[in-house]
Amino acid sequence: MSRANLPFFPVGEDTDGGPSTSPDAMTEAPRHRNRGDAEMQEVRARIHRRLLERVNLADLEHVERETAAQTIREVVQDLIGQEALALNLDERRALADMVLDEIFGLGPLEPLMKDHEISDILVNTFDNVYIERQGKLEPTNVRFQDDRHLLQVIDRIVSGVGRRIDDSSPMVDARLPDNSRVNAIIPPLAVDGPHLSIRKFRRDTLSGEDLLRTESVTPKMLELLEGIVRARLNVLISGGTGSGKTTLLNILSSYVPVTERIVTIEDSAELQLRQPHVVRLETRPPNVEGEGEVNQRSLVINTLRMRPDRIILGEVRGAEAVDMLQAMNTGHDGSLTTLHANSPRDALSRLETMISMANLNLPDRAMRQQIASAIQVVVHCSRLSDGKRKVVSVSEVVGMEGEVITMQEIFEFRRTGVDPEGRVLGQYRATGIRPRFSDRLAQYGINPSELLFSDDDDEYPVGEAMADPGHD
Repeated sequence: MSRANLPFFPVGEDTDGGPSTSPDAMTEAPRHRNRGDAEMQEVRARIHRRLLERVNLADLEHVERETAAQTIREVVQDLIGQEALALNLDERRALADMVLDEIFGLGPLEPLMKDHEISDILVNTFDNVYIERQGKLEPTNVRFQDDRHLLQVIDRIVSGVGRRIDDSSPMVDARLPDNSRVNAIIPPLAVDGPHLSIRKFRRDTLSGEDLLRTESVTPKMLELLEGIVRARLNVLISGGTGSGKTTLLNILSSYVPVTERIVTIEDSAELQLRQPHVVRLETRPPNVEGEGEVNQRSLVINTLRMRPDRIILGEVRGAEAVDMLQAMNTGHDGSLTTLHANSPRDALSRLETMISMANLNLPDRAMRQQIASAIQVVVHCSRLSDGKRKVVSVSEVVGMEGEVITMQEIFEFRRTGVDPEGRVLGQYRATGIRPRFSDRLAQYGINPSELLFSDDDDEYPVGEAMADPGHD
């Protein structure tokens, strides 16, 4: 398709010669030494406006994106040639990319989306953007033009997944084409202006070796976790926001044998399972009229009719905890799930609260018996003060003593201090306790004695600078 086939409009005279309010971008075009950033941004804004005068962008929706982008790039280069400023080749290309980002991408956020080191993008109003890199938040010089500019980007995201955001529905969860999670909230709920949060989706799936490289686990811990999954023990992964729960869930799920049928249930599909026999289910929010919602509990109930060998629940949040525990207690062993909690003990307490949300009026002891019989292992993750994410505890749920669920810790991370550069120091340590599931591990070729009672590395020191292992 050539430029001649696109719907053009007559080129109007550009009368806006005043200074542009267009924002600075995070990654900027190479600058001519005699030309300032404000002038370059003014040129970009002016070219963008003139492009909209010449091209009917609505008609480009029926054209392949690569063809449309190439055609628009040609028009942009033509408009650049009409500018009084002499731009070098790199500046021309950078300006063309910026205009294309405004049309097809996420505008000023597009360079951040392309940076693989960034895990989260947090837009706190149009002129205040933060990112998370290697577990640490840092400000950027990315700016939107105004609230309207930010709202246009938010609307582009949510409309792409069949959602809408306006005064009647001022907050929304969505997903980008690369499966990155998006949350947006606008006035009147957001007092200072629209807010946008993006948790980026990793294209490269992490493995157990990555956890070892980043000192998130020790070799013996990883071997034990692999054995736990292969031995079909039910595992609950707990931790705070951004502590690496979903990353660890993804890695542990890779140890499920390829011969088994796996059904995953998620609010927003993030898991990247490598097995060939996987059924992926995702919840559906209600429509504009408040109808058509499909929650996790409905999907868990339906999953039991799909002959799963393993059920992987991305995160348990409410009444679906009852059906998940029932599945674990009725033959669907080897299930995996995550839960927000501050400690392994707190994770079990939160499960009790979620069971009560199902309005079954179960006595406290009955709820705790369900939990103690369903969950065998609790793995707790934490994001430390230096931004590193680690598995800080592997605990076994032993049973009940009176009214209390009893647990015993198998591995722990003991924090000892902080070095001058702010890195957390500590040791991984096997407690030496022999878990009750040892015989089951032995049936799958794992010798617990070699992992838990050897003297070669009872304490595994941690404190070297390592890369960030991933995020929740």
